[in-house]
Amino acid sequence: MTAVITAGWAIAFAVVLAFRHSLPAGARWWVWTCAFGLAMGLFGLWYVPFLKRHRARLAARRSQLSEVSDPDPSAASETSVSEAASTPPSGPDSGYVLRESGSNTVSSTETPGRSTKS
Repeated sequence: MTAVITAGWAIAFAVVLAFRHSLPAGARWWVWTCAFGLAMGLFGLWYVPFLKRHRARLAARRSQLSEVSDPDPSAASETSVSEAASTPPSGPDSGYVLRESGSNTVSSTETPGRSTKS
């Protein structure tokens, strides 16, 4: 998808660059728009594979850590399962952020699907 969009920006840049002298003075900003779109597309072509490799490394690291910390997941007791269900996930990759400010106000991010507005 990134390559198709980048090719589109490259074609648009070539066309606008070829006809830039016939463009009205107020429409010459399209040259820079196409150039920036092309530059961002080239950046995307580099960044998307980098991001995929990074995510694959993190997934492999997580699976290695889970294998080391719990070699037999079927041996877990019923109490640990109930404790895990009542405790939100934590850790650097879980996405959960504990917010304890001492306030009794409940944020809409802490209660999905419910609005705090009356």
